[in-house]
Order: sequence, then structure tokens, then C-alpha cells
Amino acid sequence: MRTSRLEAFSDAVLAIILTVMVLGLDIPTQHDLRTFLHDTGHGLITYLLSFLYIGIYWTNHHHMFHLVQRVSGGVLWANLALLFTLSLLPFTTEWITDARLARTPLFVYGLNLMLSAAAYFVLQTLVIRQGGADSPLARAVGRDVKGKVSPVLYLAGMLCTVLVDPHGHLGSWLALACYAAVAIMWIVPDRRIDRLIRETERPD
Repeated sequence: MRTSRLEAFSDAVLAIILTVMVLGLDIPTQHDLRTFLHDTGHGLITYLLSFLYIGIYWTNHHHMFHLVQRVSGGVLWANLALLFTLSLLPFTTEWITDARLARTPLFVYGLNLMLSAAAYFVLQTLVIRQGGADSPLARAVGRDVKGKVSPVLYLAGMLCTVLVDPHGHLGSWLALACYAAVAIMWIVPDRRIDRLIRETERPD
């Protein structure tokens, strides 16, 4: 099967996820800046973080399937698993917003991010296995340092919600900082992938 239908379906699902997520933002009860920051401030922070994550997955998903021509049934199911984990982000994002960054919602949010990363790793592994060790995607991924560091930061964030400052808010903010650090790390573009995409687009 060619990748066009998989990419179109994935793009549509991710667009719906973003739409549903923005609907979770609270409308200020008064029309002034102080009320806006109180009613919507936390929501904007968590929405921005989740928006960045969806954007990161979308761009990497696009780059991945730009380097392959066909997909197997296993890849299709792995892609569905990734979309499933990402579809939970509107729920976990709204939960940490409504709970004002409480510990349990932040732990579950980190678990959601961890599961999404695991699903993407499985998808990437199946695509590389299908193309072979010398495929363009395998060369682009290389040692996958970011992919190895990300779960460590997710786990650190989750542990912060459980172990750090049990009666205060320090653990929650440290957890949020860990999750944000992963997003910032992935925003930086990988020049190897861009270079390989340009090479594959060159005429023989």
C-alpha cells in the first residue's frame, strides 16, 4: 500500500485533535487582563505545550513517510496506535488545566507523552525494518539520541510529581519543565533528515 492514504488520514486525525484541544480553553468570566490570566493562563500554557507536541509528531511523521514508498499492515496498525495515544492529549491537557497542575493529572500527562513516544518508536522501527538497515530513514535516524533522551526526561517529570515537594508545587513545575524540555529539544530541526529528503527529491 502506498503512503498517501495513511498520511492523509493521519493529517485529518491530528487536525481534529488540535481543534478539540483548543475547545478546552476556558473563556474568561470578565473582560480584563487579570481575569484572563486567572481563568485562561494555565490553559494557554498547557495548550501551547500540547500543541507543540502535536506539531512535532506531525512534522516527524511527515518526514518519515516522505522517505518511504509503501507500507505494510503492521505499519498501518502501529500508526493507528500512535494516533490513539495522541488522541488522548486533549483529555490529559484539559485535566492538568482544570486541576491547576495537580500532581496526579501531571503524572498521567507524562504517561500519555511516554506512551506516544513508545508508539512512535514502534512505528519507526517497523518502517525501518521494512526498508532495511541501509534505507534512507535508517540513515536519517542514526543513533537517535533524542529518542533515547526523551523517555528519561518523561520519567524524570513523572517522578517529580511523586517524590519532589509533596506538600508544595515545586514537583509539579519541575515535571512541567521536564516535559517542556523534551518539546524544545525536538523543535530543533534535524539537518540530516532535511538533507536526505532533498537528496531523494533530486532527479536521477
